Amino acid sequence: ECNCSICTKKGILHLIVPPEQFELLQGEADLATYQFNTNTAKHTFCRHCGIHAFYVPRSDPDKISVNARCLERIDPATLKPTSFFDGRNWERAQAARQN
Repeated sequence: ECNCSICTKKGILHLIVPPEQFELLQGEADLATYQFNTNTAKHTFCRHCGIHAFYVPRSDPDKISVNARCLERIDPATLKPTSFFDGRNWERAQAARQN
């Protein structure tokens, strides 16, 4: 779980996976990507409803973070975060992760 402004406001529950474990089954033409600040993170969302389904995180640019709340047949209420990332203090949190 991350407490940065974008993750908090969107209610994202991160499931971070390597790209080879990610498969988009449908709807690629309906997706758009939003980037800001360093343009490292690539936030992918639906052009029609705005749902933030997955993205390439700035903290793990070689991975894909799937919004677990967008997965079918999974009850988000049963999921519990296994780690916390202090996205409000991104640089300090990232440095601590790397040590």
